[in-house]
Amino acid sequence: GQFVESGGGLVQPGGSLRLSCRGSGFTFDNIALGWYRQTPGEARVAVATITDTGDDTYIRPSVQGRFTISRDNSKGAVYLQMDNLQPEDTGVYYCNAVPWWNDYWGQGAQVTVSS
Repeated sequence: GQFVESGGGLVQPGGSLRLSCRGSGFTFDNIALGWYRQTPGEARVAVATITDTGDDTYIRPSVQGRFTISRDNSKGAVYLQMDNLQPEDTGVYYCNAVPWWNDYWGQGAQVTVSS
């Protein structure tokens, strides 16, 4: 099984991106999911998480009010809406279970915020 991310890109400060992720090889709607960000030289951190039903979410304080996580279990997909992006949001974004599964990391989605 694996997660496959899409939707990254280059955006100017203040811009928006929407990341999408689909998973395979497991029962999607039984699993809490998260978006994780990795930048060079730093540990991978959870940016946002969502429960299996979507009833509860966690947003990292540094992106609260700008990022929104959602999921559509009928499509086997989880999303990250990122608004008012800032240079410090730059990194590779991955989706995975919460806690993550080591063997399921995908290729990630590169997000670059730069003028």
